[in-house]
Amino acid sequence: MEQEIYMQRESAAPVPASGGRHRKPKQTRVASRRARAAVVATPMAVAMFSGTSAFAADKGTTARPVNSVADKSAGSGSDGRMAANLNTRMNDPRLGPHLSGVVLDANSDRVVWGHDASTALMPASNTKLLTATAALSVLGPDHRFTTKVTYRDGTLTLVGGGDRLLTTADLTRLAQTSAAKLKSQGVGFVKVRVDDSLFPEPTQAKGWRGDYYPGEVAPVRALVVDGRSVLDTSVDAGKTFAKQLAAAGVVVNGDVTRGRAGASDVSVAQHRSPKLSESVRKMLKLSDNNIAETLLRMTALGTGRPATFEGGTAAVRQVLRDYGVPLTNVKLYDGSGLSRSDRIPAATLAAVLDLTQDHPQTLQPVLDGLPVSGEAGSTLGPEWGRFDDPHSTCAVGKVRAKTGTLSGAISLSGVTQGKDGRLKVFAFVENDASAAPAATKDALDGLAATVNGCWA
Repeated sequence: MEQEIYMQRESAAPVPASGGRHRKPKQTRVASRRARAAVVATPMAVAMFSGTSAFAADKGTTARPVNSVADKSAGSGSDGRMAANLNTRMNDPRLGPHLSGVVLDANSDRVVWGHDASTALMPASNTKLLTATAALSVLGPDHRFTTKVTYRDGTLTLVGGGDRLLTTADLTRLAQTSAAKLKSQGVGFVKVRVDDSLFPEPTQAKGWRGDYYPGEVAPVRALVVDGRSVLDTSVDAGKTFAKQLAAAGVVVNGDVTRGRAGASDVSVAQHRSPKLSESVRKMLKLSDNNIAETLLRMTALGTGRPATFEGGTAAVRQVLRDYGVPLTNVKLYDGSGLSRSDRIPAATLAAVLDLTQDHPQTLQPVLDGLPVSGEAGSTLGPEWGRFDDPHSTCAVGKVRAKTGTLSGAISLSGVTQGKDGRLKVFAFVENDASAAPAATKDALDGLAATVNGCWA
């Protein structure tokens, strides 16, 4: 669901374990550690790598000017070879003229390689990494959303609570419980309305195209069933509830309307969602835009801000700032990355992913939700042609990464175990490639395989 409309969607060494790792706590302050990732393009205590790209030479094109760096401690070992290979392979013409990239050693936070890492580019769905991190940090991975049914003066109100995993089966149970209570009080006829006032009237984010509705994303409301992306998800859910209510023996009069539950309403039934961690995992595996935008609003509410794009993005920035993540040049207008005005450097994306190693109790669902290279049913699955290039097939099952695709922007950020056996965090964002999106994705998959070291 991450791709812009009209776009084509997307066991050797094991993939990094989702259970986190055991290591001694770092003594360096988080803010100073994260700040280092923001300046990886500064030639300070670094070794320069240069040379003409083999890809460019083969195709007779001009190589991208090299301003990449690698930590001197990488030396001539596996990290040094990996950095040198990245400096060559980033010149692949399939990657276009603008590439921001960085590789960190997750244990030490040492910058192994970087190229324009602090240059902010359009990140596409890699934005969801920021949204997930903020939601988990503010609400907690065990947080659940509540959908309620209330009754007053012959009217049942279905009250939305921001549960994006609400199903028809859940509404059926709510309807059956409601029907039983109504019948016990001798009530056999009701009207049904929906209350989605938890969120204000939907608007579009800056940078959203007018044709995003409802295929790429639905107007953001607090009530939805079965993840259906329609123009009015609340009334749609209300109709499903009314149908199940009728099936339970209660006559529903008239059409489903919209209104607010009052303080004098009597609570009839409620449903609690699965844990937030499950919503985060699904959002990342499938790159679900609707879950992302809902979580952005729930995060805003969790910080006392309005449930708007502005309130949500302000909450995200505050959470990341508190963690010490570099936000220089970051521009954020939504939670899904559909906005063509969003700008995030690779350094920021890598720093956000590195937080999963420092705060596993809170952020483990981010790591768990990253698609695995070659994982069917995810955005890195074979159905989207990922990791099937001759240079990247060696990395199938070895990389966890979040994808991102808009016209003119493709990104890939994740983790993998390097040739030296140490966990590497990487982020690659490219903009303005003239190659077909599938070809650009193959090139990015190759960079991830390079970080892994299987493409040596």
